[in-house]
Amino acid sequence: MDTGTHLVIGIGLAGLATIDPVIAADQTLHTAVLIGTIVGSQAPDADTLLKLKSNASYIRNHRGLSHSIPAIAIWTVVITGLLELFYQGSLPWLHVGGWVLLAVCVHVLSDLFNAYGTQAMRPFSEKWISWNIIHIFDPVIFLTHIIAILLWASETISPTIIFPILYLFTAAYFIWRTLAQRSIMRKLPTWDKENLSAEGYLLIPTVSLSIWNVIKLMKNGSFAVGDLRNGSLRWIDRVKCSDHPAAARSKSDPAIRSFLYLTKFACADVTEHEWGYEVRWSDVRYRHRKQYPFLGVLLMDKEYKTLGSYVGWLNDERLMKRLRMNTY
Repeated sequence: MDTGTHLVIGIGLAGLATIDPVIAADQTLHTAVLIGTIVGSQAPDADTLLKLKSNASYIRNHRGLSHSIPAIAIWTVVITGLLELFYQGSLPWLHVGGWVLLAVCVHVLSDLFNAYGTQAMRPFSEKWISWNIIHIFDPVIFLTHIIAILLWASETISPTIIFPILYLFTAAYFIWRTLAQRSIMRKLPTWDKENLSAEGYLLIPTVSLSIWNVIKLMKNGSFAVGDLRNGSLRWIDRVKCSDHPAAARSKSDPAIRSFLYLTKFACADVTEHEWGYEVRWSDVRYRHRKQYPFLGVLLMDKEYKTLGSYVGWLNDERLMKRLRMNTY
């Protein structure tokens, strides 16, 4: 999920913590839990700091180790320990740690539901798990949390009533979206008049509850990109993957390896220039304004030596500026 949603969930979990009599009876303790759930709901995304090293490093590692099973325990122990240190050991660590643990777990679990996914099963598996059920920003989840927080802040309704209802609703919402996604996936082949050429489909949620993006893997290795609106399926682009030797050679570049490590839905396009080759790997899961802004680009000379590279989110204009900076 996005940072704003993780923030309101952290506050919401602090509101839910009032159902714990020990926490409800002590305002100081409740403040500590509020700090703990807010920090815990953000902590796994601390790997964003990898951007300071390089975009490629960030792309390869974001939502990786920081969202793993050991990391959940580490974040919980570190945050709880810092709170105990700040409050000079006066906090009941089991109560505080339990709510911090819940905040960290909710962060990782909610990230599994969107298209980007996480490596939540590390160290047992490095597989990227993305269930493609909830958009990275879901207005229903965000707005219901905002409403609950405002009701709590205005003392209109007791938090012991508001937040259990909120999280029962949120759980039901996740279940409904999961069932809806599975139902649509079963029906997609019957809606697709060209389904004989399909090897598989990927359904990706959008901000709208009634619109899904659809990726079709063709038998020739190319992709069809479309959307599904209220049961009506349309194909809006065809992406053919280049088999140029430069595309194969680009896979050995560290930046491109980082990009391909993250996605199985990358397609290469090769442009020949007087000075060499421009190899553009685009993740076809993300289409915006007729472009694919999540990409890995490598410039090579005629001998396939790297001249410049970029991995990340950019439009064409910003990409060319960045590549020129890296090249000269």
